[in-house]
Amino acid sequence: MALSPFDRDLLKTCLAHEPGSWEAFVDRFLGLVIHVVHHTADSRSFRLPDQDVEDLAHEVFVALLADDMASLRRFRGDSSLATYLTVIARRVVVHHLLLRRSAPSSSDTVEMSDVVDPSASVEERIESQEEVERLLGELQGQERDVVRLYHLEGKSYHEISDKLGIGKNTIGPILSRARAKMRQVSVE
Repeated sequence: MALSPFDRDLLKTCLAHEPGSWEAFVDRFLGLVIHVVHHTADSRSFRLPDQDVEDLAHEVFVALLADDMASLRRFRGDSSLATYLTVIARRVVVHHLLLRRSAPSSSDTVEMSDVVDPSASVEERIESQEEVERLLGELQGQERDVVRLYHLEGKSYHEISDKLGIGKNTIGPILSRARAKMRQVSVE
C-alpha cells in the first residue's frame, strides 16, 4: 500500500515543524504504536504493565523525533506510513525486551525461542521498510513468509504455524537460517 495523500501532507507539515503538526501526527498514530507495543510483547510472552506500555509508546515517539526527525526524513513513501512506523515501533520494543531479557523479573515469562536474535547487528541495520524489503528480496518461499510474518507483522510462532501450516518447532530454525542469510547480505 502506498503513502496516502493525507499521511503525505501530515508528514510534510511535521518535517517543516508547522505548529500543531506533531500533535496531529501523534493523535493519528498513537493507537497503532500502542497496538504494536502490545502485540510485540505478547508475541514474545512478556506481560507489560500499562505504565510500561505507555513508556514504550513514548520511547517510539522520542525515537521518531531524534536527530530532527531523521527516521521520518528517511521515509521514501514506498509503503504506507503506518507500515514504516510499525517497523520502527517494533525495533524500539524489541530492543527494550532484549534488555529486559538480560535481567527478567519474576513476572516475566520468556520463551527463548520467541526472542529475537540478540546480535543486534541486523536490528541496527534494518533502519527502514525499504531495507527490510531489500533483505526480504534475498529470501524465498517459506523463509520469506516466516520472516515477514514474524518481524513485520509481529506474529507469534503459534500464529505463523497456523497461518502457514507448518510445525511450531520448525519456525525457530527457519528464522535462524533466514537471519543468517540477511546478515550475510547486509555486510556485503
